[in-house]
Amino acid sequence: MQKFLEKYLLPIAMFLGIAFHKHLSIFSPFLPLLLAIMLFISYCRIGINDVKLTKFHYILLAIQYIGSALIYIALRPVNEILAQAVMICVLTATATSAPVVAGLLGGSISVTAAYSIISNLSVALIAPLFLSIVGGTPESFNLISSFWHIFISVITILVVPFLLALLLQKSAPVIHRRIQKAQIVSFYIWAAALTIVIGNVTQYVQLQDDGNYTLEVVIAVASMITCLLQFYFGRLIGKKFGRVVAGGQGLGQKNTVLAIWLTQTYLNPLATLGPGTYALWQNIVNSWQIWRHARLKDKK
Repeated sequence: MQKFLEKYLLPIAMFLGIAFHKHLSIFSPFLPLLLAIMLFISYCRIGINDVKLTKFHYILLAIQYIGSALIYIALRPVNEILAQAVMICVLTATATSAPVVAGLLGGSISVTAAYSIISNLSVALIAPLFLSIVGGTPESFNLISSFWHIFISVITILVVPFLLALLLQKSAPVIHRRIQKAQIVSFYIWAAALTIVIGNVTQYVQLQDDGNYTLEVVIAVASMITCLLQFYFGRLIGKKFGRVVAGGQGLGQKNTVLAIWLTQTYLNPLATLGPGTYALWQNIVNSWQIWRHARLKDKK
């Protein structure tokens, strides 16, 4: 049953989100809590010594932040919503499930997990600046106020769980080890959160329905291209450091639940179609990678 859910939980979550979108909006206030719990469980498998930056990390982080800024600047003259949708797909942190997929592909779980934490913690510092500028107003007072509001919200979700995980490791190591062994719980929480955000996206698109889906299609295609490019360049960079899989998963596999929550909260809600469809594309890529890896392994 568990293997079945691991394979099909994404399409099940998306189906439930679309089918019951009218009823899922009442659960939206619980999204930050679900994200925090999911990250706390994932953080429990990493020690403080694993959170250290190397040249490999710096390059990936540079693409994540400089790349997202350049993409937004390039696409903004074309369409503001499109620019926001693609920007958040690059800006958002690595998925907490990336180390699991890396392990299935024969890559380093520890390296991928370490980058996942570094990526999520750095987003807590960088994302508020991006979001306050993109979604805010040019007045300095409003910009500072917006930045501070977003900063506090993101810090609470991304950093506090990490500090609590470290505290638990020191104060209650037995409980900490039990949580380490229960990583599958994080996967199920992710599915619950994904169901809610897909429901929210569906509800918003339905309310904004004007019979013209050109922008929606363009966002979905741009999201697919962004996804493929990030996996490609991640693997290309990882190859230079002997970390092909870690590079691909670190840069390509995104925390789309976090991305959708940030977009719905601080940007144009229609831009959530970017990370929403990105969740689909990255799981298609991951499924193909796992299938290809297993096939090559059988041939040996």
